[in-house]
Amino acid sequence: MEIYKDLTSASSKEFEKLLSNQLSKINIEEGKIIEGKINNITEKFVFLFIDGLKSEPVLDINELKSIGLTEKIKIGETIPVLLEKIEDKNGEVLVSASKAQKIKGWEKLVEAYENKEPIMGKITSKCKGGCIVEHIDTGSLMFLPGSQISDKPMKDISHLMNEPQKFALIKLDKVRGNACVSRKEIVSSFKKEDKAKIIEKYNVGDIIKNAEVKGYSSFGCFFSVNGELDVLVHLQEISYSRVNHPDEVFNIGEKHDLKVISVDKEKLQVGCSVKQLSPDPFDHIENYELNKIYKVKVQKIMDFGAFCELEPGLTTLLHSSELSWNKKNVSAKKLFKVGDEIDCVITEIDKDKRRVAISYKLTQENPYEIFEKNNPVGTIIDGVVNAKNEYSLFVKFDGFDLEAFLHCNDLTYSNNGEKELSNYKKGDKIKVKVLEIKPDEQKIRIGHRQVNPDPIEWFKDKKINQIITVKIISTDNKGIFVKPEGCELEFLIKKSQIAISAADARPSRFTGGEKVDCAISELDLNKRKISLSMKLLEEIERKEALDKYGTESSGKNLPFSSLSEDLKKKEKE
Repeated sequence: MEIYKDLTSASSKEFEKLLSNQLSKINIEEGKIIEGKINNITEKFVFLFIDGLKSEPVLDINELKSIGLTEKIKIGETIPVLLEKIEDKNGEVLVSASKAQKIKGWEKLVEAYENKEPIMGKITSKCKGGCIVEHIDTGSLMFLPGSQISDKPMKDISHLMNEPQKFALIKLDKVRGNACVSRKEIVSSFKKEDKAKIIEKYNVGDIIKNAEVKGYSSFGCFFSVNGELDVLVHLQEISYSRVNHPDEVFNIGEKHDLKVISVDKEKLQVGCSVKQLSPDPFDHIENYELNKIYKVKVQKIMDFGAFCELEPGLTTLLHSSELSWNKKNVSAKKLFKVGDEIDCVITEIDKDKRRVAISYKLTQENPYEIFEKNNPVGTIIDGVVNAKNEYSLFVKFDGFDLEAFLHCNDLTYSNNGEKELSNYKKGDKIKVKVLEIKPDEQKIRIGHRQVNPDPIEWFKDKKINQIITVKIISTDNKGIFVKPEGCELEFLIKKSQIAISAADARPSRFTGGEKVDCAISELDLNKRKISLSMKLLEEIERKEALDKYGTESSGKNLPFSSLSEDLKKKEKE
């Protein structure tokens, strides 16, 4: 026991060292990060010395290179590792440098997330739905959603790849070990600070010069001020006139002066107005008179017309229907360009609805009125077929830039106007009679058959029940078609009007070309309605015979008067 008497002896110091190692071994636990010193390096492996372990842990050199520790592969350098197993089935110590780095990196991420501090990282690659960001300090990989790359849509992010930059941690999943970051929050925070400084420069009543139209919305128009601030002009602040959408007044890229009407330093918003740059024109709208010509300036051209300015702040719509007398679908683009000054007539002023209506065509003489003066109703004039549809022709006349309407029923006096219409094509000459003119509605109705005598006049001296001779033209299941002698019109005698007896009322009895007598059963020249009937003629003749010779029962009391009926009865039995 004398070895313990002198604690400074070599034996005592060696015993103390062994005891210390044993204690260190007892404190070392699996799953903890410990420091290891490199004491040997081979071509593929690095050997570490860790106090308290009975053997030297081995690390793959490629593992150290993959986590960016190439410079530390030197004898004597200290490397943090995760102690996975103190002793495996082969009696070796298992450690991992990459896992140690991830754990340390995760701890840093958790600390930054809890303190709401930004972290440094770089975008290394793209993936589905976003990008992969590598934490520069620890090499941890994090997900950057596409919506969090910037505060504006970006089609190309090549300039951001592999560039060290700040990111905000927006989500951490400690169970799965996943991290989600945002670049948008960093960009927005910088802009927010800058925007607050910019907004401090503006006060209510300030005039902003040359603000550029940036975009539209259903509630207003956005302007860019010197490229540093976006301001909104509400729909109601665009014009004193009624505006349904900003694109009726502005074009993208145009520059306009604005007046600041509100500044919200908390929401970092500046509200502006265009109309307040000038007095309200509706306060003196009485200065304008209806049906009087005024100069207007074309501001914007649309598919349905053009917006024109009577004076600053007073904008009105020139509708496409008010551009031309004779062209119904004329485009304003073919007549004007933005900036043109044109003459227009004010057709309506509604102060309550803040609306002014104008017309361009009223500054020109109505061509339909000119046509009416030169060719009143009843005039016969030559024209040319300009267009055609399934039921009418449109005819133009020399010296007049307009079209007249000719219905197929006014082509011929016959009942088959559609068949007659098929005989005409564009460019054909045609003689017509003016039937109706409506200058205010820009309508002219003409007829071709009215040029010739009306064949219905043949019935002018005729009356109902009068007997006439007709020629059978053709037959069908409906009846027989006939034409009176000396008349060009064709009529249908219906099957029910051929004879009194149903057995005789057969159209097949006739082959065509025969001449037969019939009676006029209906006659209305104003409505051009005439009906003929062979049955009616038979009834008239029977009535005349009865009136002359007696009743139908005459002779029934004579001998053998019922013989025919008795014979028929016997045949049936």
